[in-house]
Amino acid sequence: MFDRQAFEKDRAVKRKKQHEDPQLQQQALSFFETADKGDYAYQWDWLGLPIIQTPEDVIAVQEIIWQNKPDVIVETGIAWGGSIVFYASLCALLGGGKVLAVDKVLPQKNRDAIMGYPFSDRIHLFEGSSTDRSVFEAMSSKIRPGDKVMVLLDSNHTHDHVYEEMKLWGPLVTKGQYLVVSDTIVEKIAPQTHRPRPWGIGNNPQTAVDAYLKENPSFSLDNPYHHKALFSCTKGGYLLRI
Repeated sequence: MFDRQAFEKDRAVKRKKQHEDPQLQQQALSFFETADKGDYAYQWDWLGLPIIQTPEDVIAVQEIIWQNKPDVIVETGIAWGGSIVFYASLCALLGGGKVLAVDKVLPQKNRDAIMGYPFSDRIHLFEGSSTDRSVFEAMSSKIRPGDKVMVLLDSNHTHDHVYEEMKLWGPLVTKGQYLVVSDTIVEKIAPQTHRPRPWGIGNNPQTAVDAYLKENPSFSLDNPYHHKALFSCTKGGYLLRI
């Protein structure tokens, strides 16, 4: 009755069909556009801290971490710190791994909240620009030879900034791990006039991903997270290092 192999085969077929279904994809985008007007992704916490992600993206990253068990998880963009605590809590469950995170602005109260968990010794916080070479060197110095490294980019979402991040941090991602570029959805939905930002259609993480992939065939979108993303900020942003 419970045949896991058959189950996996069946859902692989179905997720590819849903990915290739234009009507379903458009309905999902319409839902996202409407929900975003109420800051849908801002409504969720992880262990008491705002995570600012859709539940679908949280579950997808959990699957990636559980399956691939990175030794080091790097994230650019901290904000309230919910995602940092999320990664560290998974590392604690797995019994290994650490989190390196950077933000240009990191208030002390946010830092204190992030570092207040039983597993916070796995977290290393940095303040500065994610494209600053000195910040990069300080963070990457904590990565040991042989470490499996996953990187998530979720800071400034302009094309130029994300592209520079990808050029800087992408080479750290080890084979079989993921480079996750958040908010690629900006290219696919109507302008967010309710929440003005310096990025928008034609100037966003998706355009940066497109440019980077043309130059870096060592990353692939041919993976289950790309195919099954529906209510996601990161459609087109789950890049597998091959």
